[in-house]
Amino acid sequence: MQTITPQGVAVPIKYCLYARKSTEDSEKQILSIDSQIKEMLQLAERDHLEIVEIKKESHSAKETGQRPVFNELITDIQQQKFNGILTWAPDRISRNAGDLGRVVDFMDQGILKEIRTYSQRFTNNPNEKFLLMILGSQAKLENDNKSVNVKRGMRARVEMGLWPGIAPLGYSNEKHIDKRCHVSIDRVRAPIVRQMFEKVAYERKSGRDLYNWLLHEIHFKTRGGKSLSLGGIYRVLDSTFYYGHFEYPKESGNWYEGKHQPIITKELFKKAQEQLKRGNILRENREFSFTKLFTCGLCGSGITAEEKYKELKNGTTSKYVYYGCTRAKDRNCKNQYIREEELISELLHIIDQVDINELGMRAHFEDEIRRFNLLQKVVNKKSSITLEDTEINIREYAKYLLKEGSVSEKRSLLGNLRSKLVYVDKKIKPL
Repeated sequence: MQTITPQGVAVPIKYCLYARKSTEDSEKQILSIDSQIKEMLQLAERDHLEIVEIKKESHSAKETGQRPVFNELITDIQQQKFNGILTWAPDRISRNAGDLGRVVDFMDQGILKEIRTYSQRFTNNPNEKFLLMILGSQAKLENDNKSVNVKRGMRARVEMGLWPGIAPLGYSNEKHIDKRCHVSIDRVRAPIVRQMFEKVAYERKSGRDLYNWLLHEIHFKTRGGKSLSLGGIYRVLDSTFYYGHFEYPKESGNWYEGKHQPIITKELFKKAQEQLKRGNILRENREFSFTKLFTCGLCGSGITAEEKYKELKNGTTSKYVYYGCTRAKDRNCKNQYIREEELISELLHIIDQVDINELGMRAHFEDEIRRFNLLQKVVNKKSSITLEDTEINIREYAKYLLKEGSVSEKRSLLGNLRSKLVYVDKKIKPL
């Protein structure tokens, strides 16, 4: 196939066959990618068209520049690898003004000679380019109208109390055409969802407790056959859908009374939320001495802390603080937990090993000596403490702070260390 330039020179046309099927296509109305290619190859053979490349893409054309294969096609045209496009219909190229404008610009520049569809041909001719732009604009209009209609349909459904999406965990979407957007109780998973709320509300379980229970004790799986993530657990616990109310769209402030059968009561939801909020407040207000100061030596995550309470035989309760991997980078990290007393013992060994200047405690130590001397003079009028054997005193003072200092003093001390500390199976190691 050739085209004739205004100077009367014949230029051969080399085509790229571009086939696209997107999410806005109706399978009943639009040919699949393979079918498009088959039909266009037959057209090329009939009209003796030279195809130098075939490009396939399954991506929406609604937004400019969001199709990677189409972007490659544009680059190839600029590099003059071919100067013609063979495609099923004009809307295969674009359903937005930006991409359509780029194609027409190439025709104006003369580097794109022709666009051939199954039933039409467009060249650098004012009338043909105008028709191409009209057809592309018509496709965009159809998209815009479809979007408006979809939103209107969704709004109508939620006003009827119907859920316009994939059913939340514990529910199933009805498959009957006359029950679109209806959800029904998932008899297998709904009881588990109810237990999740009950365990938080009445047993004061945390999200991590629920995660371990679901994963290790009852081996719970979602409809997709996957384990429920920690984030997924909190999304369930935060959803009002389970007692019959929902917001749509999210964070819009538009609330609706659902037609679906609730799994829990509103009172149970509120009680669970109060417990979650209480747990968050306790975690926020409780500052642990050694968190965020070293990392997990197995997976590189941070180190977190939690309090555990144990009832003793004499009826009293003892509190323990444990440190362990946050598992942010590896959910299955096997690093062991360590009690705070054992952790301090490990840190005391570190203090014996580091350079005394690395502790950065000399000025603080000397200030404490001066304060003590002043107190001695005022109260007991005893002799002052001197700074003899300062290095030993500072090192011992650092150990004292680790055992008896305030949270801020402990954190300040370890924050001065130039060595990075990692924790691996009840051992602290400097790097």
